[in-house]
Amino acid sequence: MVLFNYITWNPDPEIFSLGPLSVRYYGLFFAIAFLLGYYIMEKMFKREEAPEEWLDKLFVYVVLATVIGARLGHVLFYGWDYYSQHPGEILAIWHGGLASHGGAIGILIAIYLFSKRVSKKSMLWVLDRLVVPVALAAVFIRSGNLMNSEIVGTVTDLPWGFQFLRASVENPELPRHPSQMYEALSYLLIFGVLMFLYWRTDARLRRGLLFGLFLIGVFTSRFFIEFVKENQEAFEEGMALNMGQILSIPFVLAGLYFFFKALKRPPVKK
Repeated sequence: MVLFNYITWNPDPEIFSLGPLSVRYYGLFFAIAFLLGYYIMEKMFKREEAPEEWLDKLFVYVVLATVIGARLGHVLFYGWDYYSQHPGEILAIWHGGLASHGGAIGILIAIYLFSKRVSKKSMLWVLDRLVVPVALAAVFIRSGNLMNSEIVGTVTDLPWGFQFLRASVENPELPRHPSQMYEALSYLLIFGVLMFLYWRTDARLRRGLLFGLFLIGVFTSRFFIEFVKENQEAFEEGMALNMGQILSIPFVLAGLYFFFKALKRPPVKK
């Protein structure tokens, strides 16, 4: 039985504009993600009686690390041939181009600096808490990609295929996998699991468990969903695994390491 006769997707990514200033869904979702993340972390810090000033500093570290890391990740992993010839475009972030793997690396560096300079706690203490709102942020970011009609899936005959009429692909009228939705729903599930484990179990006391589970869930999902996504760059054509999959493998392996190591550790109070 056919449930849908495909879905025509053609929203304007711009909500409204005031002169040269435009408000787009992607930017709005990005801002909402950080605000909700701040709220969730605030609740966690209050529960654990962590100093309030830590949260404000952590927010600054993470915002800067996410944007800078994601931009540099796109430049280095996906577009170095172009950006090496046009270095001025590296800073033109408003033209688009962010890579989640670069953002993840940026956050890890930021948490290392935050742990050394501010909290004086282990990186894993911070990461076990931070990954909960980060999983939710990933939901909003992929929803923003959907509104931009970018990072689209491959052609499909499934009844829930999307016709991304604004996508920069050949034959945009052909129905494609809504890969952004696949990722968003996967990350929403991961967020729910992490929230449950943090608030209802002793998982937060097992250093590295939530962080490891986050890496496993997010990057395993990313690895398999890449099979139904269009390659982002021409150089990926003909590769057995694309760049997103190659970059996901070390994160999954690291997640397995931290997860199983955490299971062997006794719970720690502080």
